[in-house]
Amino acid sequence: MDLARFADEPFTYTEVGATAGRLPDGYHHVQRSARIGTGRVRFEAAAAGVMRWGMLRGAGARVTPSTEIAEVGSVVLVGLGPVRAPCRVVYVVDDDKRRGFAYGTLPGHPKSGEELFAVRLDPADDAVYAELAAFSRHATWWSKAAGPLTSLIQRIVTRRYLRAV
Repeated sequence: MDLARFADEPFTYTEVGATAGRLPDGYHHVQRSARIGTGRVRFEAAAAGVMRWGMLRGAGARVTPSTEIAEVGSVVLVGLGPVRAPCRVVYVVDDDKRRGFAYGTLPGHPKSGEELFAVRLDPADDAVYAELAAFSRHATWWSKAAGPLTSLIQRIVTRRYLRAV
């Protein structure tokens, strides 16, 4: 599939960038983190993996990105089962204690919203955490019809994302 066609598509939600702060009302929210180790070496390795779409790949998703490393404007098709969900990177976090990116949904995605994948180094105890924040709601008739199933899949995939780092 030609990823370039998604480069200028509008996002399917208006709160672009909201995973950087308070998650917006009117959506299902997910905020999870898991301690994945300690130290700068662990942080750098985990951050490199996340920025190369590792949370997605490690969770079992088929990932077709427009860039090897996530950057603002990168387009990615995420496949789970028969579903191919287009997203575009909204922002990147890149400092010495936190690294990651957020992407937002594009037309054709069964959900509408945004997801942040990040790694954080806590300077208080040198602990490294994988973090996920998301807000979403159904965007297609079939995702609404499969509501309980899609919610279960989201919970399972969220756990897989965190374990993948």
